[in-house]
Amino acid sequence: MATLELFFDCSSPWTYLAFAGIQPIAERHGVPVIWKPILVGGVFNAVNKEVYDNRANPNPRRWNYMRKDLADWARAYGLEIGWPPVFPVNSVKAMRGAFAAEDKGLLLPYCTAVFESYWGRLEDISQDEVLAGIVKGLGMEPADFFAAIGSAACKDRLRANTEELVTRGGFGSPTIFVNGTDMYFGNDRLALVDRALGEASRA
Repeated sequence: MATLELFFDCSSPWTYLAFAGIQPIAERHGVPVIWKPILVGGVFNAVNKEVYDNRANPNPRRWNYMRKDLADWARAYGLEIGWPPVFPVNSVKAMRGAFAAEDKGLLLPYCTAVFESYWGRLEDISQDEVLAGIVKGLGMEPADFFAAIGSAACKDRLRANTEELVTRGGFGSPTIFVNGTDMYFGNDRLALVDRALGEASRA
């Protein structure tokens, strides 16, 4: 069976799209997604610092088109995506929380809820009260959640995934791997991921 990995940070709108779009592709090919939460800022600091210059001095034509492109993709996926007043956001607590949720068997609903909170309701996911509301909605105890994300275990797992992506040639979120070495970057590469999985199943 082919393998399918998604390295992701909930602070990216394109990652929200890929997170949603990859699930039906995986189901169609009968391949489980291996979810790899990362801290995309750690990736940028290691191998892609020029992204900060682009944010500080955005090209207005490209910026306007990006907003249109994002809205078009969101309609195609049936998602609500706005632009949060806090952007970029410090997603470290939210992404450590993915491991706390994973340990409860709730990684997928947790990350979906974080994406919806930030990109749908435009809430600041760096704030404890926002994260507490998310985990309460999933039946998790906030005190246990915050204890977990402050632990060395969650910190180390997030750091390990982030460093793994850099080591494997990644430079941002979302990054997808088919069969370990076949890398794709961005929501708009999902059609190629779909094709690669089909080819792998016929090999």
